[in-house]
Amino acid sequence: MGGLDSAGFTGQAPDVQGQVSVKNVFAILLAGGEGTRLQPLTKYRAKPAVPFGGIYRLIDFTLSNCINSDVRKVGVLMQTKSTSLNRHLHLGWNVYRPELGEFIFPIHPTLSRDGDLFHGTADAVFQNLRLIEGDITEVVILAADHIYKMDYSAMVRHHRAHGAATTVAVIEVDCAQARHFGIVQTDPQGRIVNFEEKPPRTEPAPDRPGKALASMGVYVFNREILLDVLSPAAMTAGDLDFGRNILPKLIHAHRVMAYDFVDENKKLSVYWRDVGTIDAFYEANMDLVGVDPIFNLYDLAWPLHTYHPPAPPAKFVFAEDHPGGRCGKAVDSIVSPGCIVSGGRVQRCVLSPRVYVHSWAQVEDSVLMDDVSVGRHCRIRRAIIDKGVAIPPRTEIGYDLERDRKLFTVTDSGIVVISKYTQVPSAAGVVCLAPTDPAPPKT
Repeated sequence: MGGLDSAGFTGQAPDVQGQVSVKNVFAILLAGGEGTRLQPLTKYRAKPAVPFGGIYRLIDFTLSNCINSDVRKVGVLMQTKSTSLNRHLHLGWNVYRPELGEFIFPIHPTLSRDGDLFHGTADAVFQNLRLIEGDITEVVILAADHIYKMDYSAMVRHHRAHGAATTVAVIEVDCAQARHFGIVQTDPQGRIVNFEEKPPRTEPAPDRPGKALASMGVYVFNREILLDVLSPAAMTAGDLDFGRNILPKLIHAHRVMAYDFVDENKKLSVYWRDVGTIDAFYEANMDLVGVDPIFNLYDLAWPLHTYHPPAPPAKFVFAEDHPGGRCGKAVDSIVSPGCIVSGGRVQRCVLSPRVYVHSWAQVEDSVLMDDVSVGRHCRIRRAIIDKGVAIPPRTEIGYDLERDRKLFTVTDSGIVVISKYTQVPSAAGVVCLAPTDPAPPKT
């Protein structure tokens, strides 16, 4: 690489704003995660395609980071159960201009030893090295199923300014939680001198009492370095994963730098989530309905992009002010387009597009995905109901967990999950002691 110029960068030409251009940076999103710990939400879809926050999919947050970072060459590496992810990319992410050298496209396994699957994060990129050609100078490798806001162009500038071969984004975690992450150790200049994947115990980082530096799974590689470390010999030797295999060897042969995560979410606490379990997914959704959520969906300076179906506005109907009357309302909730709350009550919920809550139903502390229908007099709490599920009238969910376990998935913390395509029997719940319908018109 070139020497440092007067701006502190490594000989790269600045763009018109005086910043180093990232137009020759290629982003690879690893979107093949099966998300086994997120079952049954990943029973029919890849983890990055799981709906989140009403209108989004998990992959939208990483892709939005790319757009907001002006990274406009993007490949999405898929694996199994990719139908809904393919559809989402086609419908919502045709935003780049190919004639200007911009693109986003899905990539499927082609050279795998079994002709079907990638065998690790490094193997996934190795199978697609043919894409890293032409004027590409750096490759940014990203997980497609994490929730956070990050300017990748700032990380690329840091990478170039420090003459790095590879740069790893890091975040502070409690030492007690370090066993869940890849942990890095750095020298005073920020160069990584050790990398250990999920160590049983770790010492605090210098000048960070009780804290360790964890890899976020966000890497910047110089193109030539990446082509070198992902050689056929390395793959044959079993170096199939960046965290377990590639980085521990790379730090001894090249300059590998750490980059402290700069959170564009602009809250007091740093936000980066891998919603890898049902409980983590549920809690991240519930945070969004708070008065001051940790993750800010409403920051116009960092827009979050997704596919917006042609749905009508949400509607709330019936306000009968008499005993036994019905009132359609939602409080402390996210309500997406196309929803109709028809004489039911929704509290602390996330409603995805076209959810229908019928008269006298009560839904609390729950996540309802697209096209869910909740019948009359239902009572639902602490539940995640996947797309298209119809809940029969007078069904109770979340009130008798032993009964729910016989029919659905229930986590240790008591979250009831009803997967896509589930036919919920009328016998699933006991009859609620709700008032008898006064024969109102069908809603």
